[in-house]
Amino acid sequence: MKKSHIFAIIVIAIAVGIVVSMSGDASKYVDFKEAFEMAAENNHDKVHVVGKLKKSNSGNIIGLYYDPVRDPNYFSFIMVDNNNEEHQVVYFNPKPQDFERSEQIVVVGNVKENVFVAKEILMKCPSKYEEKEIKAGL
Repeated sequence: MKKSHIFAIIVIAIAVGIVVSMSGDASKYVDFKEAFEMAAENNHDKVHVVGKLKKSNSGNIIGLYYDPVRDPNYFSFIMVDNNNEEHQVVYFNPKPQDFERSEQIVVVGNVKENVFVAKEILMKCPSKYEEKEIKAGL
């Protein structure tokens, strides 16, 4: 065999190894009901849950707790998933900037002791690039 063939086989083997190792970290999108069912079955795989912050009728956020003086690495809030099921989410990191302004939230983590523990929080904030109506004066 030529050295170039051996090198090509090694490169392909490394690429396959990378793909296989990354696929083990893949998580799926579920709702709170499925995430809690997985935890009840002792399945603690990482999952994505999509939802919004719980708000009162007047639009105020309900259940948001962050006290950076007491513990800057503890942040909790109540999230409502797409099936209108609400649960407390705990995030053991500082509160993300502009969290209250987010339109939609994706939490990545799993259920522990009847609480969803987020490892990551992804936010969809109102876009400053949305097309706005422009009136031209004639």
